[in-house]
Amino acid sequence: MAAMETMVEAGDVTSPATIRVWDPLVRLFHWSLVILFFFAFLTGDEWQDPHETAGYVIAALIAGRVVWGFVGSRTARFSSFVYGPSTVATFVGDTLRMKARRYLGHNPAGGLMVIALLLAIAAISLTGVMMTSDAFWGVRWVKEAHETAAYATLGLVALHVGGVIFASIEHGENLVRAMVTGRKRAPGPDDII
Repeated sequence: MAAMETMVEAGDVTSPATIRVWDPLVRLFHWSLVILFFFAFLTGDEWQDPHETAGYVIAALIAGRVVWGFVGSRTARFSSFVYGPSTVATFVGDTLRMKARRYLGHNPAGGLMVIALLLAIAAISLTGVMMTSDAFWGVRWVKEAHETAAYATLGLVALHVGGVIFASIEHGENLVRAMVTGRKRAPGPDDII
C-alpha cells in the first residue's frame, strides 16, 4: 500500500482523492478488444478479410493479456483477482444484498468474468484459425463451434456490462470512466486492496 499512496491525488470539496488502478496496457487491451470483437462480430461472413484480420489481432491481444496477467502491474496480474469458488459465491450473494465490499481492482465476480471472457474469446480465435486451415476448411462442427463461442461471448459481455453498471451503482463510482482514465476513488477503510 505504501507504494500506491504516493500515487494518490488529493481531492477537493467536490471530488474525492483518486488512485491509479488500471495501467495503460490493461486499458488499451480492454478498449481494443471491445472495438475489435464487435467489429468482427458484425462483419462475420459479410466482410471476410477484415473479419479475419480482426480475429488475428484479437488472438494477439489475448496472448499479450495472458502474459501481462503474470508479469504486469499489480492489478493486472491474475494473482490479484482470481479467487476460489466459495469467495466468488460469497461475493455474489453479498452483491445481491447490496452489501459487497469494494475492491480496488477486479472484485471476485469481475475476476471470474475476465477469465471467462479470455477463454471464450480464445475459443473464437482458435476455431477461427482452424476454419482457415486446410485440415478444417469447410468442417461444419468447427464453424458451429466458432459461432457458438461468439454468441456465448456476446452473452458474457452483456453480463459483464450489467455487472459493471450494478457495481458502479452499489459503490457510487463510475467504473467505465475508471477503465478510461485508469483511476478510481482512493480506498477507504472497508475496501479490499
